[in-house]
Amino acid sequence: MASTRNRNKYDNRKVQKRGAYFEDGNAARRLEEVPGRPKKKMSRTVQKNRANSTSMGRGYIVFLTFICALATGACVHYIKLTAEFTAQRSAKAQLELELNELKADNDAYYSDVVSGMDLDKIRDRAIDELGMEYVTEDQIKYYVPGNNSYVRQYQDIPEE
Repeated sequence: MASTRNRNKYDNRKVQKRGAYFEDGNAARRLEEVPGRPKKKMSRTVQKNRANSTSMGRGYIVFLTFICALATGACVHYIKLTAEFTAQRSAKAQLELELNELKADNDAYYSDVVSGMDLDKIRDRAIDELGMEYVTEDQIKYYVPGNNSYVRQYQDIPEE
């Protein structure tokens, strides 16, 4: 049995039973339909079922309309969000530009103030006119902190 099945497997000269093609070598030529093959008659129930399955009902049309409206609304919402995001990014860039300009102005004013300040003159005025003195060694109090790396002073340090 297996030998008869396999023998026709590679036969290039046979008529296809499903269509009207004739295979001769490696080229398939279209021939006239095979005569003597009557079309099958379908029963009324089969015809009715096929007509019902291919037609769209009112509910299906409403469903498709709803889905299309929902998809359109989602697209419009996405476009609005994208436009809003772009506007916010533009406003952020504008504010950053303004901040950089203010920082540059502030740095320029600071350098003007620092360059116009004479520290020797300020020290001389503080010592001569205001009576300030340099700190002496007995005025300095040293404190060794615990495990923390910083110290907070909540009250005055008592005299020892």
